[in-house]
Amino acid sequence: MMATNGSGDVNAQQTNGVHHTEVDPIWTSSRTARQIYALGEVEKDISRLLSVAATSMSLLTLPQTDGPDDDLPEGGERSEQFVEKANEYFQTLDDIHIAMRSSLAHIRQSRIAPTAINAPPAGVVPPSLGVGTPTADGDPATGGRGLQEARIELQSWREIHASLQQLKAVREQERANEQHAQGTGSQVVQSPMQI
Repeated sequence: MMATNGSGDVNAQQTNGVHHTEVDPIWTSSRTARQIYALGEVEKDISRLLSVAATSMSLLTLPQTDGPDDDLPEGGERSEQFVEKANEYFQTLDDIHIAMRSSLAHIRQSRIAPTAINAPPAGVVPPSLGVGTPTADGDPATGGRGLQEARIELQSWREIHASLQQLKAVREQERANEQHAQGTGSQVVQSPMQI
């Protein structure tokens, strides 16, 4: 059986009621990817938890209220199945608890900034990468930029400054050469008069 996850394929084969899952290599490429995959599994566990809770609640009702398609056991089997479902419920709840705690520990250990985790307000367009353009009041638009964008802009301004300095030096050299050429020509003209 092939199941598709939002970001990758997960192959699952069922053998004697046991699921063997082959995880897409993208989910094992880094610790963060493994944590994201684990959170996806938590989401599935929450769905399973709700299903088990619904079945457990159905097992607590009187058999007379069962629908014809409920397929619930009768008598003592009903109590035994309730105990099994209750144990499955608490085991799933414990698995969810452990997965959530490990994900939170990973986030804390990674020291991810809270602003990186918080969703932006609705309608926010992410800033483009690269050099910023000045706003109407002349201040650079730096509100939504990150560190990488600021570094790129700084490097760009440094390169622009270096280019302008080189251009200035070339122009000064050209002017000096022109003045030297004009000065040499005027000295040649003045030389015969002084004699």
